[in-house]
Amino acid sequence: MKDLNIEFPLDDFEKLISQIGWSSLDEWFMFWHLKKEILSIDAFWDKNVNDDWIWGLALPLLSQAYKLNIESNDRKIIGISALPGTGKTTLGKWLESISLKLKFKISVISIDDFYLPSEEMALAIRNNPWNVSRGFPGSHSIDLMKEKLLRWKNDGQLNVPVFDKSLRKGLGDRSHWKEETPDLLIIEGWFLGVKPLSIDLDSSEIFSPPLSPYESSYRDNIQNNLNNYLDIWNMIDEIWHLKPLKFEYMNKWKSNQEKSMFVKTGSCLKDKKLNDFIRMLNVSIPHKSFDLISSDVLLLINQDRKLTNVGLN
Repeated sequence: MKDLNIEFPLDDFEKLISQIGWSSLDEWFMFWHLKKEILSIDAFWDKNVNDDWIWGLALPLLSQAYKLNIESNDRKIIGISALPGTGKTTLGKWLESISLKLKFKISVISIDDFYLPSEEMALAIRNNPWNVSRGFPGSHSIDLMKEKLLRWKNDGQLNVPVFDKSLRKGLGDRSHWKEETPDLLIIEGWFLGVKPLSIDLDSSEIFSPPLSPYESSYRDNIQNNLNNYLDIWNMIDEIWHLKPLKFEYMNKWKSNQEKSMFVKTGSCLKDKKLNDFIRMLNVSIPHKSFDLISSDVLLLINQDRKLTNVGLN
C-alpha cells in the first residue's frame, strides 16, 4: 500500500484486516489488487475519490461481507452508522454492484426506507419544534422493519419499501417496493446504533441558538422513541461507524447533498426547510449518544471526508 495516498495509521488498520480474516495486510492488499479489474471504482465515484476512502472503507467493508458470506451459514446483517451527506448511498450502490462480480449478492437498505407513509408521518411528527417532515427517531415503521428483517433472516426473502427523498418537493415519500434474495444485508442510517441516554441531556451541550424549552422537552420524546429501535440494533451482526472529528461538519455535507439532489431531480430541501432540517439533525439527539455507539469498527473522518483513523472500536 506504499504507493497509495493514505494518511491514516496502518497499525490499527492492520488489526482490523486481521480481525476480518486475512493473515496480513500484504495478503489482503494483493487479494484486492489482483481483482482491481472488476472493482469498477470510476463507475460509481469520480476520479477524485481519495485512495483512503477506497482502501480504508469500501474494500475493508466489502472484505468483511465477503468473508461472512463464505464462512457463515447464517444470514448476516452489517450496519453502517454515518451522518447525512457522508456518502453512504454511493458506497451502498458500489457494494451491491461489486458483490455480484464476486459471486454473491449484497442488498443495501436504509432505515429511511422504512419512513412512515406520508399520512401516518404527518400524525407521528406533528408539532415537532423544527417543523420537519421526517428524519428523527419516531418517524419510522419499526414493526414493519422488524418483520422484514426477520423474514429475510428466516427464509432469505427481502421485501422492503423504497423511500424517495425527492418526492413531494423534497419532503419525500415511499416510491415503490423491492423484492430481492440477497446473501448478505447492509442497513445504514444516520442514528443507527444510537441508544437512549440516562443522563441529563442538556448538561454539557452548547448550541447556537441555544435549545428552546420546547426543543428540550421534545428531545425527551425522542429518547423514549429510541427504545423502539433497540430490537433492530440487536439484529445487526457488525456495526461500522463512520464518525466525523466534529459533528458540525455534517452541516456542509447535508447542504451539498441537497444541492446534488436538486441537480439530479429538480427537487430538494432548501432555504428555511433545509436550515430547519439541519437544526433537527444537530439537536434532536445529544451528540454524546454518537460517542457511545457500540460499533465494531470505527472510522474517523475530517471535514474533507478523508479518513484519519480506521480500526476496531
